[in-house]
Amino acid sequence: MGSPPRLALLDLLAQGPRTVEALAKEAGLTLANASQHLKVLRQARLVETEKRGVFVTCRVAEDSVADFLGALRRLGEHRLAEVQQIARAFVEKRGGFEAVDRRRLLERVRAGEVTLLDVRPVEEYRAAHIAGAVSVPLKELEGRLASLPKDREVVAYCRGPYCVLAPEAVARLRSRGFRAAALGDGVAEWRALGLPVAGGGAP
Repeated sequence: MGSPPRLALLDLLAQGPRTVEALAKEAGLTLANASQHLKVLRQARLVETEKRGVFVTCRVAEDSVADFLGALRRLGEHRLAEVQQIARAFVEKRGGFEAVDRRRLLERVRAGEVTLLDVRPVEEYRAAHIAGAVSVPLKELEGRLASLPKDREVVAYCRGPYCVLAPEAVARLRSRGFRAAALGDGVAEWRALGLPVAGGGAP
């Protein structure tokens, strides 16, 4: 857990299963390097793998691994000045996440008062997403704006408080006249709080 690349791989896997090739690309690692880090994570029983044809798919061993990552992040935020500086720099550059009453947000989504957007890649949405969310990956947002009702507030979320996808989506939505806010939670945070998470469905 003292290795930044291994933390990055675990953070990606907390969003959903991925092949070794996809993990290496997303984490900016060579295939050989990613494979070595994944081997260590398998030996620590934090990651499980399954071979399908020529591809190996990886996943976190259980939901408690994602919970552990969240606890580690929160500890760093409270105890390490470096993490606090990174958090401040992120807010200054990307804009802060709005404080949201989570249960009230769910009620408003169910009542059709808010559109909740999952702006992560579609594979992550299929693996797990906040209940009631609509999949609109950031790279598809521009082409999907016409399908979003302008008379409703839009709340976007991605992988958690240090993910850049939701703030970027909100900036684009606001520039097009939408009322939009970014949610600091991701699926892992939602699940850890015992709030409803769905998975396995088509977007």
